[in-house]
Amino acid sequence: MADATRHGVSRRGLLKAASAAAGVAAGAGAISGFPTIWAQNIKDVELKHAGLPVTCIGLIADQATKDLGFKVTMQAAESADLLNRLLSQSSAMDVADVSLVYMKYLEGRDVLQTIPVGKFKNWDATSPLFTSSVYPDGRQASRQGVTPFTILYATDASGKAFSATPTEFLNCVPTITNADTLGIRPDLVGRPVTSWSDLISPDFKGKAALQDNPTVGVIDVAMAVEARGDIKYGNKGNMTRDEIDKTIKLMTEIKQSGQFRSFWTSFDQSVNLMASGEVVIQSMWSPAVTAVRTRGIPCTFQPLKEGYRGWGYSFGMMKHLSGLKLDCAYAYLNWYTAGFAGAVVAREGYYSAQPQNAKKFLSQTEWDYWYGGKPAAEDIHDPFGKLMEKAGRSRDGGSYDERMGHIAVWNTVMDEDRYLTRRWNEFITS
Repeated sequence: MADATRHGVSRRGLLKAASAAAGVAAGAGAISGFPTIWAQNIKDVELKHAGLPVTCIGLIADQATKDLGFKVTMQAAESADLLNRLLSQSSAMDVADVSLVYMKYLEGRDVLQTIPVGKFKNWDATSPLFTSSVYPDGRQASRQGVTPFTILYATDASGKAFSATPTEFLNCVPTITNADTLGIRPDLVGRPVTSWSDLISPDFKGKAALQDNPTVGVIDVAMAVEARGDIKYGNKGNMTRDEIDKTIKLMTEIKQSGQFRSFWTSFDQSVNLMASGEVVIQSMWSPAVTAVRTRGIPCTFQPLKEGYRGWGYSFGMMKHLSGLKLDCAYAYLNWYTAGFAGAVVAREGYYSAQPQNAKKFLSQTEWDYWYGGKPAAEDIHDPFGKLMEKAGRSRDGGSYDERMGHIAVWNTVMDEDRYLTRRWNEFITS
């Protein structure tokens, strides 16, 4: 377990908050609300949580196990592998981190069961960006791409179809989000980078990279070519076939000119490309930029005038859950969204969909740095105590509101997804 006192929360306070969220009787080590015989057998339960390497962290599983009284284990997999497992081996897991866009692939496949809003105790703490697609100040969020609101609600308890309006049944619970942009090596780019169009600028020929994932990579491509003025999309998060063809044709020409050094598929690949200097500009995740900096190498998560690409993950419950294990899954859901896990991922550079809950488990310095965009009052550390940033440095892009408040488009699965995937693969292999 992380040193709770170091993060501004006493051990007693941490356990009290987690216990209140999950229904744990503080000090008793048992979960209330279960039949007596189930409470006696709860220690024999193992809840398997499948997700990304950056979220399926032993630190979270260990604390959940300690607080809840049953065993939580993590199964880490990269995003595409996780989707394949959800589609073919969902019985081997109990709960999972499900990409918001991947919900499109799972709709109607009896992989997940719905979650009644009434059983999710942290609903009111969930950002309206997810629950109603508006910002706290009332502004409408971007509707380009797969916005969280469009996949959140189920028409009924069966979960067979998405609902366009709020209902009492959730397909999943939003948990983690971020606003992505380009990562750059400021010591190597040689000039200011201010636009997505810089990704395809000849100035960086042979020194640029893309993420090899059609649901993400094509959005970065679209941001770049639209910013340069090559194409004006009706909705770059849901392109027509003609728009897809024009985009792939243009990008193939750019690729064949030698623009791209690599197409990465994992967190570690993106970090190594940047740290080595082989690439000086590429699509990146915020924690990957930080990982480069922890090696003592300059790297910036560069704000761009066109805005950010938004994404999110959610907590999904497998269809096979029932009885005691299902009740344990609800207890874990409510614990997971109560703040401890949100604080852990915040120290990696991600945002919680329940930000005020995460705040309870962050020190004031951490909150001011990660969410407030303020200069760090003291050194900032990752979840394992490793130095992330020196005192005095501010987070690239500023505050949570400045970053999440300027999402231009969300990651996507388009209506023409199969056609796009085929054309994207042609682009990658061209």
